[in-house]
Amino acid sequence: MRIGIVCPYMWDVPGGVQVHIRDLAEALMDDGHQVQVIAPAGDDAALPPYVTSVGRAVPVPFNGSVARLSFGFLSAGRVRRWLREGRFDVLHVHEPFIPSVGLLACWVARGPIVATFHASYGRSRAFSVASPVITSVLEKITARIAVSDAARKTLVEFIGGDAVLIPNGVTVGRYSHAEPLPGWDDGEVIGFLGRMDESRKGLPVLLEAFSLLAAERPRLRLLIAGPGDADEVLGRVPARFHDRIGLLGMVSEEDKVRAYHSVDVFCAPNLGGESFGIVLTEAMSAGAAILASDIPAFRKVLGDGEAGALFATGDAASLAREAAALLDDPGRRADLSEEARRAVRKYDWSTVARDVLRVYETVATPAGVEEDEES
Repeated sequence: MRIGIVCPYMWDVPGGVQVHIRDLAEALMDDGHQVQVIAPAGDDAALPPYVTSVGRAVPVPFNGSVARLSFGFLSAGRVRRWLREGRFDVLHVHEPFIPSVGLLACWVARGPIVATFHASYGRSRAFSVASPVITSVLEKITARIAVSDAARKTLVEFIGGDAVLIPNGVTVGRYSHAEPLPGWDDGEVIGFLGRMDESRKGLPVLLEAFSLLAAERPRLRLLIAGPGDADEVLGRVPARFHDRIGLLGMVSEEDKVRAYHSVDVFCAPNLGGESFGIVLTEAMSAGAAILASDIPAFRKVLGDGEAGALFATGDAASLAREAAALLDDPGRRADLSEEARRAVRKYDWSTVARDVLRVYETVATPAGVEEDEES
């Protein structure tokens, strides 16, 4: 099957949707299918051979984060050419209502379109303003997928219609084994991975909890991976603890895996706005002992606390108490690690990609996807 996948966000900027699309594409190719992806990307971005760039994108505040989107006549022209050359049996558009490449692709394509919805958010004025646009796109979508209950709820309540639930996938084997990062294989280590400057990721809560714990635990260190302002992070912690914080910045895929294997407790202190939590399934695949905020998406992925401990969302004191309890109980950490490795198997791409392929097979037609001359 020839499959075209549309990514709305900058390919070379880390994000859950980009990781999802990359791993889905590679899983489908491993299964013998021909896959092409189109996405915004930087001019000097190193792209895999299956990815076509529509050019750079612009940062736009969205859902408590900053999304980098691409929209306009130049992007539309590149999407048209990609569709014409691809001759796809099915077009798979991610986040089709975001004003970016996915929306353009829906406008200019004719034929079977599968849409995947990732985000969880409430009704806003933007929804009302964009209602005619959303309606026009919905009419062209043949099948819909939601990656979580929260994403499906958003679709049902605020947009209309329903979707089949297929969770985010993770390539479990990629994360299962790795050596710790140099210098991080002893002591007590709490880890964090995410954008340091994105408030909903909850890093300030973790930094406050670390400050509470560090005074009592001289061997405690904090390992942080992800983009952001290092000085701003250090400014939230007493100076006497600065030498116990490791700031890795942007990391390679290899070092990200090694970071998961370098920590005694992996912490996801997110405040909300998450519909699933890819970072959790990666950490679970690595067998990390996880401590996460008690938001609905994380509680579901962690099996109500069976595959990872939970703390009161946004509460630094609660985070500190739960982290201390885990650090003091290696037996419980080992039990959480074992349960996490077991629970994450259902999210492996070997299973998830087959479910997505079944949706493709349901909607694919002999005519395939064509350029809509009327758009």
